Amino acid sequence: MNEADTHVPLSGQLGFGFEGAPAAPEPSRPRKTRTASPAEPAAALAPEAMARLLDSHADYRVLRRLPVVTQFAHQATGPVTRVLILDTETTGLDASRDRIMELALLSVDVETATGLPTGRVEVYDGLEDPGMPIPAEIQALTGINNDMVRGQRLDEQRVTDMLSGADLVLAHNAGFDRPFAEARLPHFAQRPWACSFADLDWKKEGRSSAKLTQLALELGWFYDAHRAEMDCRALLAVLASPLSSGQTGLACLLAAFGQTSYRLQATAAPFEAKDLLKARAYRWDGTNRVWHTRLGDEAALQAECDWLKAEVYAKRPAQVQVEELDAGVRYSLRPGKRISRTL
Repeated sequence: MNEADTHVPLSGQLGFGFEGAPAAPEPSRPRKTRTASPAEPAAALAPEAMARLLDSHADYRVLRRLPVVTQFAHQATGPVTRVLILDTETTGLDASRDRIMELALLSVDVETATGLPTGRVEVYDGLEDPGMPIPAEIQALTGINNDMVRGQRLDEQRVTDMLSGADLVLAHNAGFDRPFAEARLPHFAQRPWACSFADLDWKKEGRSSAKLTQLALELGWFYDAHRAEMDCRALLAVLASPLSSGQTGLACLLAAFGQTSYRLQATAAPFEAKDLLKARAYRWDGTNRVWHTRLGDEAALQAECDWLKAEVYAKRPAQVQVEELDAGVRYSLRPGKRISRTL
């Protein structure tokens, strides 16, 4: 860089023609290609060329609008799993009291071995009158108002048809969406579910947050969040992207959803152990008055039982409650098989 370069504003270096920046010099002869150069004015560049130019500079990072994919080019060479991606917009957080006001579904085949989507994406997005006023804060969050849903009803036959062909229902917060979906259409209880929020270790992946909008941003995409169809499309795009292992998020979820997980209750744990349990990410169940945690497999369950015996129960004999959770009940309000385990 020469001395003059050190005094040219960055906008001038990139040639975007911002007010006050030096005028970009005209090329001495016509270019044979449309390859962008740092000296070309922004008006002469297509948006994507401008984005690439900014991306090439260390001080900029460009976000692109999430692409809407209707057909995936990948050709599967092995078995596929039919995945139904689901998102709901609701009048509130309580599935026993609040109601669905929007339901979106994306149905897509995923090559089981690679976790890559293949073929056409089938879409359903429907509004429904919840039979109650939509709270003002929910209207502000989602953009869905009372006039939009008045007299609307979900197409139950279409939803049932898409559901009947699915091998797995997938949501980004299945612990929220599944109870609402099952309360509205009981057929949702007949399919296994997975949760991309809880079943993938986003912290281990180095992500700053497991929120879907943030996961998309870190991959370079923005989108109109809090509408069900776009949330589904964002989730599919995020999960079709490779993780640190090289596998896609879809591949990891397909490999794990058939496994049994466990909810472990630290039954009758001493009161003085509460801080220890909280620090280990146990959660307090105020109704049953017990600390509990979730483990992904039998090995993790055994390791946690060993820790409880040593650190919480001070090696005294104790019995804890274990709930076995398969994909048929996981994230629903229905209990799994419960057993007592002696430490």
